Amino acid sequence: MTITEVSQKYDISQDTLRYYERIGLIPRVNRNKSGIRDYTEENCNWVEFIKCMRDAGLSIEVLTEYVGMFQQGDTTIEARRELFVGQRKLLIKKVEDMQRTIERLDYKIAKFDQTIVEKEKELIKPGDYASNP
Repeated sequence: MTITEVSQKYDISQDTLRYYERIGLIPRVNRNKSGIRDYTEENCNWVEFIKCMRDAGLSIEVLTEYVGMFQQGDTTIEARRELFVGQRKLLIKKVEDMQRTIERLDYKIAKFDQTIVEKEKELIKPGDYASNP
């Protein structure tokens, strides 16, 4: 696949794909005879993985650490697992914080709606329109 196709498929800019390749988040992408990047299925799997992890909030630094350990082989399996366990804990905390924020917003919206209705009732008293045709 070309960089344009990968960019469209995963909704990632071509500049971001080049950056990920440059810093080693995705393996070096082979190029065809014309020098155009030719993404393999393996490259695309890495792109999909990195996009998923970034969307979940993992930092470039954490992902760079993970990829570095991955490249070292099986001796880092436990360390990689612990890295993900730690990131999962952070993500759960973020979700909990977001849920509290949603609950607070719901409360504020309900109060806002209640206030609007009360103000409208004060503005429009029964019979105000009875004398107007």
